[in-house]
Amino acid sequence: MQRIDAVDSATATGKTRELLDQVHRKLGFVPNMMRTMAVSPAVLEGYLGVSGALAGGTLDPRLRELIALAVGELNGCQYCVSAHAAIGKRLGVRAAELEAARQGASSDPRVEAALEFARTLVEHRGDVGDADVARVRGAGWSDPEIAEIIAHVALNIFTNYFNLTAGTEVDFPRVPLGAGRW
Repeated sequence: MQRIDAVDSATATGKTRELLDQVHRKLGFVPNMMRTMAVSPAVLEGYLGVSGALAGGTLDPRLRELIALAVGELNGCQYCVSAHAAIGKRLGVRAAELEAARQGASSDPRVEAALEFARTLVEHRGDVGDADVARVRGAGWSDPEIAEIIAHVALNIFTNYFNLTAGTEVDFPRVPLGAGRW
């Protein structure tokens, strides 16, 4: 059940309307998460700003979706797992890779190291050890890339918590949650 009402794009005004129009131009529709964030233009603008900045980073869009799936699964966010599975599929990620990412796994050892690091960040609330950083670095990830992995985890924790609290109605093909939640 939706606990925070989504804004109706057709009747939105002012800054809210401007932001929702921006999302529509970019995506061709306005996902329920963004319509719900729009109850506070500051929240939606903050999300769009961080998301947009990270999209211009060095991490591949496919990896960003895999990280989102790993984090969403751990946090038990039905909305985010469903949304990122659909986006990943549109990016050409195979179903088996999408499913594996939800458990922090990948057929690519370098990607798996990034996903394991992302899961460790969530599980330890960011308080990772030297060995965790050394492991991801040893898999070939640079410090700037590690910083972006951390930022993507933080962004996804925000969206997970937002959607779990808001009870955002899933408007993507629903993907059942697995046993990843701790």
